Amino acid sequence: MAAHYELKRTANNQFLFNLKAANGEIILTSETYGAKESALKGIESVKTNSPEDAQYERKVASSSQPYFLLKAKNHEVIGRSETYSSEGAREKGIDSVKHNGPIATINDIS
Repeated sequence: MAAHYELKRTANNQFLFNLKAANGEIILTSETYGAKESALKGIESVKTNSPEDAQYERKVASSSQPYFLLKAKNHEVIGRSETYSSEGAREKGIDSVKHNGPIATINDIS
C-alpha cells in the first residue's frame, strides 16, 4: 500500500488525519479540526510544508524521548510525530514525512 493520509471523524464529531507510510505506520498526526474542510486544508498544508526542513521543530518529551512537530509558515502546528527511541530514529521519521507528505493520497474514512 502506498503512503496516504487517513482522514477520520473523532468520537466527539471532529476531524483529524494521520499520515501513514507505505508500511501502514503512522508518521504524523494532525491536530483536531471542527470541520472536514479545515482538516482537508491541513492536509494541503502538510503537502506544502513537509519538504522544507525549516518547518520541523525537533523536541524532547518529558520522558526524554525525541519527537517532532511540523509547522506551517505562520508557525501553527500542523502535526506531531510519535515519540522515538533516539534522535536518529526521529530524523528517519522526519525524512519519511518529507518524502511521503507531498505525494500521499487521501483515504477518507470519515
